[in-house]
Amino acid sequence: MQFWKFIKNEATETTPESVELRIEGDIVDDGDLWIYEWFGEPATAPNAFKNTLSEFKGKDLTVWIDSYGGSVFAGASIYNALKEHDGKITVKIDGKAMSAASVIAMAGDEILMSPVAVMMIHNPLTRAQGNMHDLRKVADVLDTVKDSIINAYISKTGRPRNKISQMMDDETWMSSNVAVKEGFADGVLYQDNPVEVQNSVDLSFSRLSVMNSASQSINHAVDLFTKPVEDHIDNALELAKAKLKLQMKVV
Repeated sequence: MQFWKFIKNEATETTPESVELRIEGDIVDDGDLWIYEWFGEPATAPNAFKNTLSEFKGKDLTVWIDSYGGSVFAGASIYNALKEHDGKITVKIDGKAMSAASVIAMAGDEILMSPVAVMMIHNPLTRAQGNMHDLRKVADVLDTVKDSIINAYISKTGRPRNKISQMMDDETWMSSNVAVKEGFADGVLYQDNPVEVQNSVDLSFSRLSVMNSASQSINHAVDLFTKPVEDHIDNALELAKAKLKLQMKVV
């Protein structure tokens, strides 16, 4: 069982032969693929993917992506395989290209997104245990991995390294039109005219900012409760506003 598949469309009198590829589910390392197959969960792993890709040498390829991402190393391997392919690569994102899946998308000679699709880029994540030296080493490795990911984004967008790095720090979510504006995509499917959008920084999501803002709201609410009773009455409206602000920040 596999959840990526190549579809060969035979030539007709009016259209040439074409090959479509669908990448769905998690992007996983080769050694983990059997687990997904066992449970019937969608996944894409590099080795089998590359073996099948080699059967279509010289063919133009349309790659449909709908994935939350997964292993950055598996994603890098698939990215390299597509970049090495000797036919044109057109990437079409019909749902989501997030995390490692967004790296794979950068292999396209042309990247098109559905008007209802999203792309998300963020810093690499991992789990770690050990002493303080081990954990500092893990942080250094993550810095190196991030630097390698940035290379793929820069190659496509032409954006400065520090700009891409900040977008990854902020865990940036992009609609199709924002992705086009920022250079991560070339166009929007089924859309004839470009749409004016906000800067992507306005659509970024910083976990740290949310946590800090929520903490400030909590502290403000605690201060109100610790004032004398008569002050509580005078500040009832302010307290209600603080509670509302807290709810909005935490949700």
